[in-house]
Amino acid sequence: MADQQIERSERIASISRKTNETDIQLTFQVDGLGISKLETDVPFLNHMLDLFTKHGHFDLTVAANGDIDIDDHHTVEDIGICLGHTLREALGDKRGIKRYASVFVPMDEALAQVIIDISNRPHFEYRAEYPSATVGSFTTELVHEFLWKFALEARITLHVIVHYGQNTHHMIEAIFKALGRALDEATSIDPRVLGVPSTKGVL
Repeated sequence: MADQQIERSERIASISRKTNETDIQLTFQVDGLGISKLETDVPFLNHMLDLFTKHGHFDLTVAANGDIDIDDHHTVEDIGICLGHTLREALGDKRGIKRYASVFVPMDEALAQVIIDISNRPHFEYRAEYPSATVGSFTTELVHEFLWKFALEARITLHVIVHYGQNTHHMIEAIFKALGRALDEATSIDPRVLGVPSTKGVL
């Protein structure tokens, strides 16, 4: 049984989520300075979240413990869930946001593209083929798991495409940098937008 509590103020939100598999405290601020404080048992994910935070100009604090004696799956998945949930809470009614973004980011020989629609309709498309199944001890299939659960809980449409690359680390790094930049753009306030950017009048 999960014990979950959420707090929200302006464009910042926090979550405490405890299950039999993980114990996570996470705070996400949309309008930040690119500062991260990350304490998880998955070093490669720490690295990727640091890139995401820096290039998105967010602030992110994560303290997570999980059953990594089994594998990294539950920890990575649940951090994605918590990050998505806090993004949705922090954005509130989404008034004034740009809503859409499409960003390309190169990382040496690799090129990734991330397209976002803050739509309140969770959907995820993923096109990436990696040369190796692991980066160090990190299993590359967990990138999909993290991004899918993030999109689901944030209730956004997220398309991720790695157009090419030879180094698996570079390819994944390009994804997380592009995710940060695209989310920064999509959540930015556009003074021309009156209310929410939808003909439905709600997102």
